[in-house]
Amino acid sequence: MLDVLDPPAVRRWLRHCADALGKARAEIDALNVFPVPDGDTGTNLHLTLLSAAEALDGLPRDAGSDTTWQTLARGALLGARGNSGVIVSQAIRGMAEVLRQAEGRGADLRDGLVKAAELARAAVVRPVEGTLLSVLSAVAGAVRDAPDDLAEVARRAAEEARKALRRTTGQLDVLARNGVVDAGGAGLAIILESLAEVVSEAYSDRHEVPAPTEKITAEADAGAGAGYEVMYLLDAEQADVDRLRTGLDALGDSLVIVGGDGLWNVHVHVDDAGAAIEAALGVGRPHRIRVTYLGGRTHEPSHGRGVVAVAAGDGLTALFRQAGAVVVRRDPGSTPSLAAVLQAIREAGTEVVVLPNDGGVQAVAAAAAEVAREEGVTVSVLPTKASVQGLAALAVHDPLRRFDDDVVAMTDAAGHTRHGHVWVADREVMTSAGICGPADVLGVVDGEAALIGTALADTAVEVTRRLLSGGSELVTLVTGADAPGEVLRAVQGHLEGTRPDIEVTVLEGGQGGYPILIGVE
Repeated sequence: MLDVLDPPAVRRWLRHCADALGKARAEIDALNVFPVPDGDTGTNLHLTLLSAAEALDGLPRDAGSDTTWQTLARGALLGARGNSGVIVSQAIRGMAEVLRQAEGRGADLRDGLVKAAELARAAVVRPVEGTLLSVLSAVAGAVRDAPDDLAEVARRAAEEARKALRRTTGQLDVLARNGVVDAGGAGLAIILESLAEVVSEAYSDRHEVPAPTEKITAEADAGAGAGYEVMYLLDAEQADVDRLRTGLDALGDSLVIVGGDGLWNVHVHVDDAGAAIEAALGVGRPHRIRVTYLGGRTHEPSHGRGVVAVAAGDGLTALFRQAGAVVVRRDPGSTPSLAAVLQAIREAGTEVVVLPNDGGVQAVAAAAAEVAREEGVTVSVLPTKASVQGLAALAVHDPLRRFDDDVVAMTDAAGHTRHGHVWVADREVMTSAGICGPADVLGVVDGEAALIGTALADTAVEVTRRLLSGGSELVTLVTGADAPGEVLRAVQGHLEGTRPDIEVTVLEGGQGGYPILIGVE
């Protein structure tokens, strides 16, 4: 149980929060009927919090509260997407104004949440009840009289967010007609529950998203609102932003302007996207301009086909590049940045298949794909959880096929590739196979801890044996950096003695951490 929300705890909160929103993204998207039924609130909140988390990842580990909270607020501002994402970024700014100069105790968090609600509501030109703002205001009211205890303040905030979320259905007609709670409020509830879990040090793997009580009738409301969502960052002074707010309010609705100190994030729904951009040109310097047609996206015909592969290790990087992929390099155990994956997608072409090759990379790849799609790129992220699955998928890639057919073939190849590896523990860890102590060898089969051994070669042989089936035809062995030669020889010897019918391919992966990766097709 934490007594202080210090900088390391803030980092853990943002990373846990981004992960939780990534898991709940599709469920929140399905609730999205207000202000327009464009089904992207969960995605936008995930991208906003992911941007904030990545901004914190760039700080030195000993960064203090002032730097941490300022960086968090700026990261959320720069990465804010959609109506809800922009409002949440302003709420984070409110918390930062209080907590950057505070110790991070219960009273500080309480004051920060109250400030968050005030700034967020002030940023929305025409607030509507039954939305994220209502949930945030209810949270502020619930914590005002909370004791000066960090865990109690965080607990009250999370519990009230969940209660207020349920009330949104009865506060806004469009929600009641569709039988849903507010999508932005659902995301905020997860953000505050993630905070409470970090403070209590009791984590949940997944957070509840209230399901619709009846089929969403988004079509009935599709005619409401404006035709385009316009967003941009703006360099301007406060007085000029006040003039812009008045002008944009006359042009459209869902107007939110957040930020300060000369940098602002502007969001508005309008019929005339050009007029909204021209208004910004009259008061300052707009940049990172993004226009989305709210009636559905259209794309230019695709001309280039490419594959993006995430790889750990020099050998794997070379293998994927030789096969024609644009490679995003990552260190073992780490996740590449959203910016790196997005840039690789842009380089790959206008029809792109992304191979994450690790379960932890999946959410970042999906988020980068969402951004690329808004830029007109057709993207499909395959559920590859291991490098050997990515290699199998790339082996059947055919740029002359229809894109959808190519995706199906690659997905099928990856799905029929079982995968495993061994890991020598450097610390005691609890696994589904039992306690794995230092120097023990953990054998992993299809992403699950399957056995614990004492000898590296013997464990690798047993993992291979468990991956094999009567119909197996090909085994791919990818050796890691500094992998002992006897491990490869032991697996090859086992296959020669028990399954001489199987073709064996050996590749030098150069990956750290895992002496050998095993794929079976």
